[in-house]
Amino acid sequence: MRKLFLLSVVFFIVLLVYFNLPLKAFAVENPLAVPNNKFGIHILFPDEIIDAAKLVNTNGGLYGYVVIPIQAGDKDLKKWQLFMDRAKALQLIPIVRLATEGDYFNTKVWRKPRPEDLVDFANFLNSLRWPTKNRYIIVFNEPNRADEWGGKLSPGEYAQILSYSVTVFKSKNQNFFIISAGMDNAAANNGDISMNAYDYFRQMNSAVPGIFNQIDGFSSHSYPNPAFSQPPSKQDNQSIASFKFERAFIKSMSNKDLPAFITETGWSKERLSENQIAEYYKTAYTTVWNDDSLVCITPFILRADTMPFINFSFLDKENPNILFRAVESLSKTKGTPVIETEVLGENIKNPQAIVVKNFTDNSSKKKTLGAKAFNIIFSWLLKLD
Repeated sequence: MRKLFLLSVVFFIVLLVYFNLPLKAFAVENPLAVPNNKFGIHILFPDEIIDAAKLVNTNGGLYGYVVIPIQAGDKDLKKWQLFMDRAKALQLIPIVRLATEGDYFNTKVWRKPRPEDLVDFANFLNSLRWPTKNRYIIVFNEPNRADEWGGKLSPGEYAQILSYSVTVFKSKNQNFFIISAGMDNAAANNGDISMNAYDYFRQMNSAVPGIFNQIDGFSSHSYPNPAFSQPPSKQDNQSIASFKFERAFIKSMSNKDLPAFITETGWSKERLSENQIAEYYKTAYTTVWNDDSLVCITPFILRADTMPFINFSFLDKENPNILFRAVESLSKTKGTPVIETEVLGENIKNPQAIVVKNFTDNSSKKKTLGAKAFNIIFSWLLKLD
């Protein structure tokens, strides 16, 4: 019996080696259970990550956050692996927001995602080597606006897509940390055009009961509305404190205390001076955003060249502006997230020079090693009494 048991164990181990079968991880890590640098920034293009690090990892900070969208048609393995390698080298935590593309028949709206989009996203993003154990995924963007959801509001459809995302991504790797979409916190109930975020949350939960028990965190777009211009002292459900109201409402429909991710926020230069906005950022980070439930605050946006986004930019073309300098100067925390053990290695001194190595097929080598290991262990077991 002893030999039979040991042979069974060895046979299972050799199968893993021989056929390169994956071992599932146990679960996502709680990002608030360790020292956490909640400073971050929203970027649009992977090569902006170097400037992002100069903003969020300064003045004592390490492992700040960077949010970036990935469109359904943008699955370039070398491009995105380079982004992940740079995040590792720069000690940044990436948060990837899923996106589709402009609807072919109506370019004023974003195409509504399909289930097969989630399968493709999960397969592609699981093929990348991530820098941290948690693989943060935001499932699309502001679906309480019709133009973000194929031109027609549907909280039930979004809830189903969100639930399917949890199933698909976690079937690939349990380390995927699924975050619900940030809502437009200024949206009102306006027919087929927009819906109040709280009514949207309620209808999501009605369509898929317990939907907020399935996810790992929620995204908040805590803009200073109305008009992206209100002071930090204004703290209601359309302000930079809207994450608190959203969190309490979501908690009332679930049995989980979900962490909050502010993945968009910021003041517009259309109505305020840069000096005033800089002071608002300093106040916000040290008061309302100094909240234990917040994992990160990633203002929108690091760099923009067109209206209206340019009004929120932290860079004027390539140069840091007053907003950049204000946030850069704030004291930050040396974050210590759980690192993905598969990518541990020597720090890369020059992230700009990182190149992606060619991927080689080592399957024959692994099979040879597996066969040798099996022969050695099997021979040893036969000698046991």
